[in-house]
Amino acid sequence: MKLLKRPIINVVNNHLVDYPTPINFNYWYNFGLLSAVCLGIQLVTGIFLAMHYTPHVDYAWLSVEHIMRDVNYGWLIRYMHANGASMFFIVVYIHLLRGLYYGSYKSPRGLVWGLGVAILILMMATGFIGYVLPWGQMSFWAATVITNLFSAIPGIGVPLVEFLWGGFAVDNATLNRFFSLHYLLPFVLLGLVMLHIAALHQEGSSNPLGLHGKDVDKIDFYPYFYVKDLFGFMCFTVFFSYFLFFDPNVLGHPDNYIAANPMVTPAHIVPEWYFLPYYAILRSIPDKLGGVVAMGLSLVTLAFLPLVNTANIRSSFFRPLHRYFFWLWVGNAIVLGWIGGNPVEDPYILIGQLATVVYFGYLLVIIPALGLLERVLIENKLNRLNV
Repeated sequence: MKLLKRPIINVVNNHLVDYPTPINFNYWYNFGLLSAVCLGIQLVTGIFLAMHYTPHVDYAWLSVEHIMRDVNYGWLIRYMHANGASMFFIVVYIHLLRGLYYGSYKSPRGLVWGLGVAILILMMATGFIGYVLPWGQMSFWAATVITNLFSAIPGIGVPLVEFLWGGFAVDNATLNRFFSLHYLLPFVLLGLVMLHIAALHQEGSSNPLGLHGKDVDKIDFYPYFYVKDLFGFMCFTVFFSYFLFFDPNVLGHPDNYIAANPMVTPAHIVPEWYFLPYYAILRSIPDKLGGVVAMGLSLVTLAFLPLVNTANIRSSFFRPLHRYFFWLWVGNAIVLGWIGGNPVEDPYILIGQLATVVYFGYLLVIIPALGLLERVLIENKLNRLNV
C-alpha cells in the first residue's frame, strides 16, 4: 500500500485503476482508448521510419523504396504507419460522432470538447504534412495546391505561402520543413491528448443517458472496463490487420506510387480520403478566400457547439428529433467525402454546395433551434401535468 502513496504511482492508480466510471458505458466509449492506441502506433512507427528516411527531393522517393525493399520489416513498419493514419482518423471520427450523439460536449465538459477539436485540427495538419513526405506525384501536387490556398488570405497570404515553401515553389526547403514539423507535431499532439484526458477526469466521464455527477452509478475502471476495452482492442486489431496484410494500398491514391514530377500535372488532384469532406466544402465556394474560410469554419464551428446547443437534455437517447437530424448529418458528411473525390464538374458542384449548406445548417441552425423547440414542448407538457 505504501507504493500507492508515491506521486507517480498514485496518479496512475487514480486515472487508470480506481477512476470512477459510469456503469452504463457502452462499446462506443471504447474509441477514446483506441485513439490513444493509434497515436502510440504512429509515434513508434514514425520514429523507426525517420531513421531511414531522407528529406531531400532527389532521395525522398528512393528512401521510401529503400525502406520497403531493403530494411528488415520496413514494409510492415511503413504500411503500419500509412494505414495507421487512416485507422487513427476512423477512430477519432467515431469518437467525435459519439460525443455529438450523446451530447458529451455540453457543460461542464466544454474544455474537454474544445481540446478534442484542437486535437482533430492538429491531427489534420500532421496528416497532411506526412502525406507530402513520400514525394509521390499526388503528394507533390496536393502540397502545391493546398498550401497555395493560404495565398488567398489578405495581406499576409503570399508571404505566408513563401514561408511555408521556403521559396517560390514547393521544393527541397519545403520538404525539409515538412519533415521537421511532421516529426515535432505528434509530440505536441501527445501533450494535447494528456490535457484532454486530465480535463475529462477533472469533470468526470459522460454516459449514454446524459446524466451527470451523483445522478449516475459508478464503478472502478479496473477490472470491469479493462475487459471491455480489451475486447474492443481485439476487434480493432482484426480490422487493422486486414488492411495491413491483405489490402495495404486500398486507402492510398494510385498516382502516389509514381515519383513526383513537377512537369506533369495529375488529371485530378485530391488529398487523402479523411480530408475529402473538407476539400468538398472548400471547392463548393466559387471564391478562393470564401472557400478557405468555409473550410476553416467547418472545423472551428465544432468547438463552439457547447455555446450553440440550447437543449436541457444532453443525450440523443431522449431526443428523437435530434436523432433523426444527426444521422442525416452523418449521411451528408459521407456525401461530402464522395464529392471531394470527384472532379469539379456538374453535377458534383451543385451536390457539394447543397451538402455544404446542410453541414453548416445542422451545426448552426438545427442544433440551437431543436434545443429551443424541446424547451417549449417540455414546458407545455409540465404545465398540462400541473393543471
